[in-house]
Amino acid sequence: MKYFVALLLIISAFGFSNSALAQNTKPVTGIVTDNSNKPLKAVTVSLLHAKDSSLIKTAITDSEGKFEFSGADTAYILQFSSVGYADKYSKVYAQNESAETLFALEISGKKLETVTVTAKKPLIEIKSDKTIFNVEGSINATGSNALELLQKSPGVRVDNNENIGMKGKNGVKVYIDGKMSQLDAKDLAAYLKSINSADVEAIEMISNPSAKYDASGNAGIINIRLKKNKKYGTNGSVNVGLVQGFTPKGNGSVNLNYRDKKINIFGNAGIYAGQYRNTQNIYRIQNDSIYDQHARSVSDNTNYSGKAGADFFINKNNTFGVMASINTGNGKWTNKSSTAVSYEPTGQFVKTLTATNEIPGRRTNFNGNLNYRYTDTSGKEINADADYGLFRNTGRSYQPNYYTDANGNTLYDVINRNNTPTDIDIYTAKVDVEQNKWKGKFGYGAKTAYVKTQNSFEFFTDQNGVPIKNLQRSNSFKYIENVNAAYVNYNRELTRKLSLQAGLRLEQTNSEGDITRDDGVVQADNNIKRHYLDFFPSAAFTYNLNDKNTFNITYSRRIDRPSYQDLNPFENKLDELTYEKGNAFLKPQYTDNIELSHVFHSILTTTIGYSNVKDYRSQVLDTTGNATYVQQRNLATQKIYSLSIGSSLPINKWWSGYANFYVNHQQFRGEFTNLPIHIDVNSYGGYLQNTFLLGKDYSAEFSGWFNGPGIDGTIRSKAMGTIDIGAQKQLMKKRATIKVSYTDLFHTGLWRGYSNLNGLYATLNGRWESQTARINFTYRFGSSQVAASRQRQTGLDPEANRVKGK
Repeated sequence: MKYFVALLLIISAFGFSNSALAQNTKPVTGIVTDNSNKPLKAVTVSLLHAKDSSLIKTAITDSEGKFEFSGADTAYILQFSSVGYADKYSKVYAQNESAETLFALEISGKKLETVTVTAKKPLIEIKSDKTIFNVEGSINATGSNALELLQKSPGVRVDNNENIGMKGKNGVKVYIDGKMSQLDAKDLAAYLKSINSADVEAIEMISNPSAKYDASGNAGIINIRLKKNKKYGTNGSVNVGLVQGFTPKGNGSVNLNYRDKKINIFGNAGIYAGQYRNTQNIYRIQNDSIYDQHARSVSDNTNYSGKAGADFFINKNNTFGVMASINTGNGKWTNKSSTAVSYEPTGQFVKTLTATNEIPGRRTNFNGNLNYRYTDTSGKEINADADYGLFRNTGRSYQPNYYTDANGNTLYDVINRNNTPTDIDIYTAKVDVEQNKWKGKFGYGAKTAYVKTQNSFEFFTDQNGVPIKNLQRSNSFKYIENVNAAYVNYNRELTRKLSLQAGLRLEQTNSEGDITRDDGVVQADNNIKRHYLDFFPSAAFTYNLNDKNTFNITYSRRIDRPSYQDLNPFENKLDELTYEKGNAFLKPQYTDNIELSHVFHSILTTTIGYSNVKDYRSQVLDTTGNATYVQQRNLATQKIYSLSIGSSLPINKWWSGYANFYVNHQQFRGEFTNLPIHIDVNSYGGYLQNTFLLGKDYSAEFSGWFNGPGIDGTIRSKAMGTIDIGAQKQLMKKRATIKVSYTDLFHTGLWRGYSNLNGLYATLNGRWESQTARINFTYRFGSSQVAASRQRQTGLDPEANRVKGK
């Protein structure tokens, strides 16, 4: 089935290529000026279908105000947008008719002729520094959570342990509204699952961020932009959805906004409730025994979210903002497993382990932000942020293990319990300044972050029905980290064709992890202190060879620090023979990235890249006695050679979409338990999205993703992929939308892998609840007069990404 999925992606991709080859239309060109006939640079020019104003292509004017499209095989109009100027629309031009040569924009505020336009963003946008997935335009995103949206995003991979990677690399950092999360993989996945797609505006994927961004994230950053209303007056929306998988699940949200020239007040609230099932099978040969484990887990959660804030427009130069968001959830994770144990030389049955694990808990995440912004007519802009983030997790586990013989008679039992509360507090402050200087844009800034995390792990074993605390396996972990940073960044157009961006970021880190063991034993990892200063350069050159070809080369150095919970060496048991364990000796991993890209006709982007990762960190399988455990370790040096091709192309007036394919070669060199690591792996993958306009406000979508074989630590994963379909209808004069979709059409969302290292052979497979039917209804009300949006990036995002289970 996996080959069938890949074949469908390839066939659709041929549709793109054949359409591109078939185009033979007259170029659309022109020059954009102001009222004094001075050419305007960086004006967004949109080529729209005349019939329904849907977007065909976009272009940006160069330093001489020029723009060019390869042509339009339909009647069209042009839209011109630029900050400080009123939007302008051309007359309707016939197919292959040449447009006017000159278009003059008027300064915003002057009364213009009223024009009704229904243009929309393309689902996938490719820009010089990032790729954008406009979620609100997707049908198949209906009813998804944010983690599922990432899995559907081009170039992004979510593995069976819900670790997030990009372009074949692990270590990506996830931002929410410009704020970096500090959660570990497990807690971050739980937090992302609580965010409904109806609340997500777009997902931005940036592989080589500039010095302005925190240096964390060796694979780059993913920024999830939540919706924020930009309309004048009072307006809002209501959204309800239903998802049917093994069991029904529901979600709903409401958004409200009031905006005038002096104030913008906004808020939203949402709820998600339902169960998700997962299956996991592990067959392993360890020492002289075979362990054949089959497990099924159910996550039953109810999550509530809320966000409120205000922007005060003091005058044309000064804006003050305040914002607070909270996400809280109650739920229970239940796991049931059965493991047959046999003697490997003869295959003789020995015993069966039947185990259950119940973990009820509550997660709460709160973020507060104060923001000040100053701008003036000289091009100077100052942004200052102060943030506080709070994460609380209360969890406890009841985990009985029963050993039985071939007849089902009980041999003995082991009943374990634990309490695992987690408290994390994050304080950050930052300031960013940007101004016109030295014939370009000069930016600089500073940031300080202080994080305090406290974890407790209390382990109990029942004796005659009474839980007795195991002092040797119980501890409390306190971790304090302070990161101080400063940066400079410079952008300049050196010639009409060549532009430069260069920056340097300094980050000074002080950290201390302190473990207090309940038995009083002092070990080497009881107290770990680190102090280090790092330099993170970045640079980019862009060369516009001509109107059809643009080249871009980028370089950046990145760091990926361990999550706070991964540093705590406690043991968290799945059953008596399987558990996960932290590692206090984890070190940051450093990555040097370089990419060369070519953009053809603003449609086809080809990128080749090279990454070198020092102290590569990954999740590994290891053994102790007859048990197997999972742990994060610094394993090796990793080198990645990559190639990706992406194309956003309208095939004709009713069919448009996006296709992306990547291949990479990874080399691992290092040591694991005194054994050399010398591994070379080839991997590949693809993403495809098609949108079909069916008329009478109906539309349909076909999308899919495919990931080839890969490697994560000691586990080699096999190929997998899914296909989704959906349809949409606009109602009530386009104020309402109903969407239906079916995910994982062919039920190919099965992960598989194997590991053979250090005396442990294991095969693994499992499935999440990927095949679902979904329906979603959205109603929008109030004013539709759009105001300019205010982009805010708080200082908290990088730290928040390192908290697990947010």
